[in-house]
Amino acid sequence: MEEHRNWKDAQDSLKNKLIAEDNFSWKIPMSRPRRSLSMEEGVGGFLEYVGGVDISFSKKDSSVACGILVVLDLHSLKVVYEDFSVVTLDVPYVPGFLAFREAPVLLDLLEKMKYCANPLYPQLLMIDGNGVLHPRGFGLGCHLGVLANIPTIGVGKNLHHVDGLTLSGVKELLKERENNGGDFFTLTGDSGRTWGVALRSTGDLLKPIFISIGHRISLDTAIKIVKMTSKYRVPEPIRQADIRSRDYLRKHQL
Repeated sequence: MEEHRNWKDAQDSLKNKLIAEDNFSWKIPMSRPRRSLSMEEGVGGFLEYVGGVDISFSKKDSSVACGILVVLDLHSLKVVYEDFSVVTLDVPYVPGFLAFREAPVLLDLLEKMKYCANPLYPQLLMIDGNGVLHPRGFGLGCHLGVLANIPTIGVGKNLHHVDGLTLSGVKELLKERENNGGDFFTLTGDSGRTWGVALRSTGDLLKPIFISIGHRISLDTAIKIVKMTSKYRVPEPIRQADIRSRDYLRKHQL
């Protein structure tokens, strides 16, 4: 339990560095941009390269994991970069502290790309996991964003039941919102705090995704970018990361 107390202290320390507003030099295009736009705008330019990260686990050995970083061109939503890392994890999964198990793998992939000065390094990263929508208000999306100092968006497929939020309650509110033509619902807890939004990216009422800020981005901006990158239920950077990491494990018989 001493290790868990250390994790709590480390998490609290990182949480103090969290930036919960837009903090980047690029602009968000009104629609997915042509590649030449960033050249026309000079320094900063438009958002062009969006990353996605995920970790898949071997079905034969749950300690064997495949971490992946993909980068998509925002205009085409095609993968322009991918890198994998297969590791054996000896850090246990503890609810509320997932980042201490998964973040080091994903951070290494980002650092490797940065060290090589790759021009496709993502301007923004989407995380298959939650940001502030988390029992301790600091999920994997926040943790990785602060450590890598990159704008991040948490995209959860499941809802953490925090501050009075429940999946059944959210679905009911989404149903009411659907009648008024809305495709998302703000997740406001009993305390009055806004934790994120439930979004029906494909109009599927039964399976919304849960968007929350990770680091250096506002919730409004996060929603815009998730909508721009969604062809199916899950935004394409995360969907491609999930597909490709599972494929890698299968092809290498891990």
